[in-house]
Formats: sequence, structure tokens, C-alpha cells
Amino acid sequence: MKGQEATSADYQLNWRKLQQVGLNAYEARSYLVLMGHPRFKALELAARAHVPRQKIYEVLDSLVEKGFAQVVQEKTKLFSAVDPSLAIPGYLARRTKQLQSELTDQARLATGLIEDLRSAYVNGQDGRGTLDFLNLVNDPTQTAIHYRRMLTAVSNEYAEFSRPPFAVDPLDEQLVKDAATRSVCCRLLIEAAPMNQEHRDRLDEYRQAGIEIRFHEHLPMKLALFDRKRGLVALLDPVLTKPAWTAVVFEHDGFAEAMAGLFETYWSRSASEAPK
Repeated sequence: MKGQEATSADYQLNWRKLQQVGLNAYEARSYLVLMGHPRFKALELAARAHVPRQKIYEVLDSLVEKGFAQVVQEKTKLFSAVDPSLAIPGYLARRTKQLQSELTDQARLATGLIEDLRSAYVNGQDGRGTLDFLNLVNDPTQTAIHYRRMLTAVSNEYAEFSRPPFAVDPLDEQLVKDAATRSVCCRLLIEAAPMNQEHRDRLDEYRQAGIEIRFHEHLPMKLALFDRKRGLVALLDPVLTKPAWTAVVFEHDGFAEAMAGLFETYWSRSASEAPK
């Protein structure tokens, strides 16, 4: 009795896992039944797998297409399971290729869609609200987009409090070095922490590109300033159990001036050498 219960539990577990891999409920059940016998007629399988008779051919065609079943042609058409060590990796490889192709197509379409919708969005924002100079962003990907847009457009000065976690790590961002090549004054104030040799080499590379780098024991927030006119501040949410950052993207001369003063205060107290 215990053996039967264990077998039933294993069956249910495998049935759910096959659905997580990508088979539907009927397909997963049919494949598990197929594995227990060399070959089945379609209607025999329908009865064993508890699949409606009118659905079994559709299910089997799908299993064959996905590589989990094969047709054995004798006097009547029979079906057998494909070895799972071949079926599952093969299916996942084809699915990965298909998803990559779909994502490439979506990205191509999205490029034009962004331009069209961005134009409509800008036209629709002519009536500016009282807080249009501030934008709250909770998604790290959107924060990174704002950051890179401002970094691309900066013309005179870029300054940043750099501390993890990063939406964009400035020490791994080509746009920072690109700004330095445009003669933008670039300064990074990094929260001090032990670092490996690879990290130190990256710092040397940035310094050689003309980027000033200093270290401070503790930075109060994440901050990036561009031309002392716009930027973003990221604050750790004190309410949520799981740490999360909320970014305030701003374009406001007074606020930017205040943040620049804060940056200069910490910059003056910083050290030029990284901690050992």
C-alpha cells in the first residue's frame, strides 16, 4: 500500500513538473502513460491517460511536434514515448531558440513603437502639473533608462554617489567613459568596501580616462547629478521587509543645487585611495 502511495505521489509530482517545463495537463499525463508501455493505440492511450477521446489525437500530435512522442507505423498507427533524456533537452533547446527569435522580433517592433508612443506622450503632457519636475521610479530597469538618458545628454559636469545595489554600476558603464571623452568633468564618490584586483584595475582604467574617483566610509543615499540641473536620488524604503530602492528623478535647479552642495560636502571629506 505504501509503495502504491509513493508511486502515486511520484506520478503527481512528475505530472506537475512536466507542466512547468511546458506541456499541458493532457500532454503531461499522456507522456507519463506512454513511458510505461512500448507503444499504444491512440484510443487505448486516451482511456489509460483519462484524456477525452475527441482530444487524444490533438494531444498526440502536439507531443510528437514537441519531441516527446513518436509514431510507429504498423497495420494501425501506434505511438511510443521518446526517451526523456532526449525529449526534454531537445524541447527546451527548440523553445529557447523560438523565444529568442520572438524577443528579437518584439525588440525590433518595440523600437518603432517607442518612438511613436513617445511622441504621443510628449504631446499629451503639454499641460504640466505642479510636480512634473519630479518622477518616482520603483523599477530598477526604468531607473537605469533615466540614468543612461541623462548620462548621454550631460555636457559639463557629472557627479555620483556610488553604492550598491546598482541599477547601473558606473564602473561598468561605457557611457561614463564616453562622457569623459567629451570633456565632461566626471567625479565618482564610491562607498568604501574591500575590493579585488579586477576592481582596482577598473578604477585605474577610469582614472586614466580622466574620471576623478574618491572613497567615503558611508554614503547616505544613491545620487547622480548632471550639469547641476537634473539627476536622480535613490532612497532605501524603510517600510518594506525586503530592501528596495525608490528613485526620485528630478529636473529642478534649486533641488539640484542642494544635492550638489551635499555632494561637495562628502567629496571634501573623502579619501583618494581605496581601502585595502
